[in-house]
Amino acid sequence: MADTNTRPPLYIRIHAADNVAIVANDGGLKTGAAFADGLVLVDNVPQGHKVALADLAEGDAIVRYNVVIGYAQKALPRGSWVHERVMRMPTAPELEGLPIATVKPPAMPPLEGYTFEGYRNADGSVGSRNILAITQTVQCVAGVTEFAVQRIKSELLPKYPNVDDVVALEHSYGCGVAIDAPDAIVPIRTLRNISLNPNFGGEVMVVSLGCEKLQPERLLPPGTIPIADQRGEGAASNAADAALDVVCLQDDAHVGFMSMIDSVMRQAEVHLARLNARRRETVPASELVVGVQCGGSDAFSGVTANPAVGFATDLLVRAGATVMFSETTEVRDGIDQLTSRASSPEVAEAMIREMAWYDAYLQKGRVDRSANTTPGNKKGGLSNIVEKAMGSIVKSGSAPISGVLSPGEKVRQKGLIYAATPASDFICGTLQLAAGINLHIFTTGRGTPYGLAEVPVIKVATRSDLARRWHDLMDVNAGRIADGDATIEDVGWELFRLMLDVASGKKKTWAEHWKLHNALVLFNPAPVT
Repeated sequence: MADTNTRPPLYIRIHAADNVAIVANDGGLKTGAAFADGLVLVDNVPQGHKVALADLAEGDAIVRYNVVIGYAQKALPRGSWVHERVMRMPTAPELEGLPIATVKPPAMPPLEGYTFEGYRNADGSVGSRNILAITQTVQCVAGVTEFAVQRIKSELLPKYPNVDDVVALEHSYGCGVAIDAPDAIVPIRTLRNISLNPNFGGEVMVVSLGCEKLQPERLLPPGTIPIADQRGEGAASNAADAALDVVCLQDDAHVGFMSMIDSVMRQAEVHLARLNARRRETVPASELVVGVQCGGSDAFSGVTANPAVGFATDLLVRAGATVMFSETTEVRDGIDQLTSRASSPEVAEAMIREMAWYDAYLQKGRVDRSANTTPGNKKGGLSNIVEKAMGSIVKSGSAPISGVLSPGEKVRQKGLIYAATPASDFICGTLQLAAGINLHIFTTGRGTPYGLAEVPVIKVATRSDLARRWHDLMDVNAGRIADGDATIEDVGWELFRLMLDVASGKKKTWAEHWKLHNALVLFNPAPVT
């Protein structure tokens, strides 16, 4: 690989119609740096930041991705540094008069013959890991459950070598909330569907306090938990054939703290024994359910990592798998691109409804989608949410969008799915878990040690500098695309093959290796009392 510090000045222009490009050189470039086409910088420009390719008058449109990402607030000569302080952000696109299911791409050829080794569940889903998850109805029990989990890991888990881990599904919901408010369905179904994630093998165990608003039967009503019948085939449970396994801390039988811990451990061992009897089997790649997300994004996200993820997304769709992209505020400015790719008018209208709902949610807080961008995004060259959104959307590839999920809903179809979530890394990851992912792809430009205890997280670096510095945190270096050492297709195929290996348990991600994971954060748009 060429040393980027000795390379001549380089910029990356996404589209021929763009009048700005980003500086590619590590460390940025100084005033006077001259490019091969004769462009000379009139300002110092940091790496990833935009440079004007033509003279811009005050009020002129600033174009990147062939999209107007802002308007010049003053005259900007050719070679100027173009950043958020010299730009005015466009208004959000209207949700009326959008193109509806107008893009009809030719059918992509099926991608056949790819498999992984997974755990087949009673409901037909497939896990990439074999984990005992202990659901909690309320935050009050978190300390007790965590104490028990540590005991289970040290004393019981070694006896069950086929079980990968034990995790407590800790959250901040369950009481002190308006649980009958209409929007309370969002956190309730989120926690319910996380409890049924494919990586937990259908073994549902609950720790309850006893007096909380979110009672176990409300969280997991009869008929919710799929069970295996005596022949080992899948069958949906009902009120007569399955009782919910609940340890209630306020039960009279519990006298003292250790009696609570003993109860949790005793019930956990029942589930561990069943999970331990499970074995991986060869399944088609179509059983992958992959969530794609970005965090700590920079101007390279839409140049390297996200396009590579988009290519891998298309491969997954061709293989018959399920892929979901999310982050409502980070796709809102490209709603016309999304509705035009909808597989039907109904799918397009569902996306519009989700955008409108989130617009209203933000308005209640007297903000809009511009509140999304972070200091790190701006330091990495992203001037506003419009520019960020254009780079985010490319994770979705080019396949038709075949379905839409509201927050907390579970996916029930194959193909490319828009799963509506806030853009918060932690809330998005939590909601994608509820949707049923068994694998997570996370791209980052600024760098984050993000991980999930419930599913493997493959992290993709947008820049080689980040990949070198965080060599034991990043799983894939998409920065090689900007360096000229790999193509988008190369990295997309690398990522696809890595997904199969990670899903099979043949490889661990760095987050798994270090046991790095973030807390579950439930999205609760309903009132807290």
